[in-house]
Amino acid sequence: MKIVSTAYINTAEFSEPLAWLERINFHAGTLEELAKLHEVISIEQINYNGELIHKGVTYHFLNFQKPKLYVPQQLHRHIKKLKPDAVIVHGLHFPFQVMQLRKALGASVKIIVQNHAEKPQKGWRKGLQRLADRCVDGYLFTAKEMGKEWVGKGIVANDKKIVEVMEASSVFYSQEAIANKGDASNNFLWVGRLDENKDPLTVVKAFLRFAEIEPSAKLNMIYHEDGLLPQIESLLKESKIKNAVRLIGKIPHAGLEKYFREANFVVSGSHYEGSGIAVCEAMSCGCIPVLTNIASFRKMTGQGECGLLYEAGNAEALFETLRKSMTLNKETEREKVLRQFISELSFKAIAAKINETLLSFNV
Repeated sequence: MKIVSTAYINTAEFSEPLAWLERINFHAGTLEELAKLHEVISIEQINYNGELIHKGVTYHFLNFQKPKLYVPQQLHRHIKKLKPDAVIVHGLHFPFQVMQLRKALGASVKIIVQNHAEKPQKGWRKGLQRLADRCVDGYLFTAKEMGKEWVGKGIVANDKKIVEVMEASSVFYSQEAIANKGDASNNFLWVGRLDENKDPLTVVKAFLRFAEIEPSAKLNMIYHEDGLLPQIESLLKESKIKNAVRLIGKIPHAGLEKYFREANFVVSGSHYEGSGIAVCEAMSCGCIPVLTNIASFRKMTGQGECGLLYEAGNAEALFETLRKSMTLNKETEREKVLRQFISELSFKAIAAKINETLLSFNV
């Protein structure tokens, strides 16, 4: 089977193929697993033209010199020449492009669209999404519950098109490194933007209260966007135990592994996530998740079978959940987390589900 992966956005700040593949390694690993079973071609739009075979995947780098392709005739001609059996399109906010892709490829090629946190649109854009659904054979969502929102709004025809599969995974998984992880510390880790959706204020408020009764607890916060940083700094300034929270800021992606290895818990305050790549990476390093009870996190944790879930935006609920985390057997819980990661969130698991989906389409 020949599988083509593509998108409609150009990332012009990258001009080196290997640097770009390092940037998207949380996604490329799935292609590499699929390439063990099929011929996989990934079309990448950066400031470079050329081809590269890397870890079994053939990458076609095409630079159309446009941030977005609204009428992607050249791209679709290129895909048609490849004679794919299936095309995976990244993102649900390109309905006009998907309709053009179907017209270019004909009815026999399967088109799969992967959700990357997009929400249903409104007005005429919603109408376009509904029309594009006629051109799509299946959708990949982290949780089927998330796809049902699109069905409920009349955009996706029926939930039989919705397939549960994680959108990305972690390159940090290492059994040897995890075996050396300590159990004594109560280190918590936050990784994400400081914005209203990620809700760091709820997390910090609850954690400062928790640290008053659990002095050994420490929270490291890593973030690359700092919109709510002044409010967080104000909370810490008013607290007598402000040293319980350490504001680290932005670090290179590769540097995250050290923090994941040192932490026993990963905490999130998100109100919505397409999946939760940072949480996935933390789980791959044996971090016990303390997460909001949202669809993607329910799926990622096996409906709460590993880690703990609490109501988003509820500082009191998080405080009680943090207290409960101290009663967990870290070693036992870590084993549950790693089993969940390997069976549901790893590159191998993701590729297996995509392969199963394609085979069900009789590709």
